[in-house]
Amino acid sequence: MPTSKYLLIGINVRILSYPITGVQRYLLELLQRMPADQVRQIAPRYPLSGARAHLWEQTVLPVRTRGHLLWSPSNTGPLAVSKQVVTIHDLSPMDHPEWLNPRFAAWYRFLTPRLARRVARVITVSEFTKSRLLETTGVSDDKVIVIPSGVDARFVPQDRERVESAIHKLGLPTSRYVLSLGSLEPRKNLGRLLRAWEVIYRRLPEDVWLVVSGAKGKSLVFQDVPELEVLPPRVFLTGHVPDELLPSLYAGAMAFAYLSVYEGFGLPPLEAMASGTPTLVGNRASLPEVVGDAAVQVDPFDIEAIADGLHRLIEDASLRAVLREKGLERAGQFNWDKTAEQTWRVLAEAAED
Repeated sequence: MPTSKYLLIGINVRILSYPITGVQRYLLELLQRMPADQVRQIAPRYPLSGARAHLWEQTVLPVRTRGHLLWSPSNTGPLAVSKQVVTIHDLSPMDHPEWLNPRFAAWYRFLTPRLARRVARVITVSEFTKSRLLETTGVSDDKVIVIPSGVDARFVPQDRERVESAIHKLGLPTSRYVLSLGSLEPRKNLGRLLRAWEVIYRRLPEDVWLVVSGAKGKSLVFQDVPELEVLPPRVFLTGHVPDELLPSLYAGAMAFAYLSVYEGFGLPPLEAMASGTPTLVGNRASLPEVVGDAAVQVDPFDIEAIADGLHRLIEDASLRAVLREKGLERAGQFNWDKTAEQTWRVLAEAAED
């Protein structure tokens, strides 16, 4: 990765002590592509969560940056450090505090506008998030740079043997399934997906199931997800899926459903498309921007529209074939090398200012 001169950039990596979700994956992908001798990872000595983690970030982290540029890659950072670049993935605490733990939402509603105005640069992962940031914080347009996330190269079409092995290890009841993936939290819209499945499952072949994968959201952050208490027929919950089985789980699915009503970017649909899996998404927030015309888009608040989209994908093999090709092409436009190169350029410019 080209640089004009030697730089030392501190990176706030406290989130790496948490289970891997989209934000952690973003950081891990970029870390391995940055020059190791020019970055210094800064984390608490012991894993911290909740208020203690934020207290460390606001008090200890500024001291440990020692005047170097700091990159905070996960929506949060110390207000005392102006020589800082922060990545803001979404504005859910500002736009939908009702989905979040009240204390968590209140902290971010206080922090986000002040941090965005204080730091040297803000990176967002989509034009949607940039537009929400400009509207809610009053930060200047030229300070915010959009750098889309990438797709891991391991998400590619898989041979049947690998797919069957993953199906067996996860205990899936069938090899013909629609996959839904994501942390189980309100904005992922699982309730409407399950109700749409209830509308159509009787019209589908008996060996077609809905497979729902993902860890439950943290109670400290997200409100409960009551939809999991009573499931319709032919729905299988895998729980958390080991990272090494994810590519085969995606690639083995007949279709992938991601009906989130709010995303700052939306990595899972791209991962599914890169795996050759036809995809259904909600037509809100950043998802249309990410998938383009390579996926079926429906109103995520309309249960009948979701049911119709699912039914079309399952029953129409020619539609699936078209979307498979379009999806592979679309996903190929997003890669972590490009994301890392653009991010490093922003960090280098901010460090030299």
